[in-house]
Amino acid sequence: MHGPLGPTEKKTSVVVSMASDQVQASNREQRKKRIIMMTLLAVLLMSASVFLVERKESSIIVVTFPSGVELEAEVADTPEKLLFGLAFRDALPPNGGMLYIFEQNGMHRVTTKEYRFPIDILWVDEGHHVVHMLEHAEPCAQDPCPLLGPPPEAVRYVIQAESGFIKKAGVAKSDELKYALRM
Repeated sequence: MHGPLGPTEKKTSVVVSMASDQVQASNREQRKKRIIMMTLLAVLLMSASVFLVERKESSIIVVTFPSGVELEAEVADTPEKLLFGLAFRDALPPNGGMLYIFEQNGMHRVTTKEYRFPIDILWVDEGHHVVHMLEHAEPCAQDPCPLLGPPPEAVRYVIQAESGFIKKAGVAKSDELKYALRM
């Protein structure tokens, strides 16, 4: 039978209750400290990864034309480069350009949306032969921008270079181009 608690039992109950509250508070504090430490560790690891991860350099393909002129073409090998190409750039390096390598042959079209300078465009088939050329394609500020092309036959590559490059390199339809990866 349990009756009312005596003064000694009440003191013991209060002490046990206070000890229990202190343990719970201590556990909450430890949990809070663990969460803060884990968050700081995660931030530290993410920050370190920015400096430790090797950044991928842009792949460069040297395209050699029959005239001997070489174009160092940056490969559009990321979703951003495929989507934006030379957009938002102020200029190209001398004898520089961009090479789009499509997964399949097709009637690929391109745009000069947000470009800041005119370009020459070459459409090249899977055998590396020039199929179609467009000189001095102006930057487009309209929305939507017109798509340039399509070439008269399916192509696998599109090369964009500074305006005047086609004349300077003496490029002609059916020219065979040579590609070499620059290491």
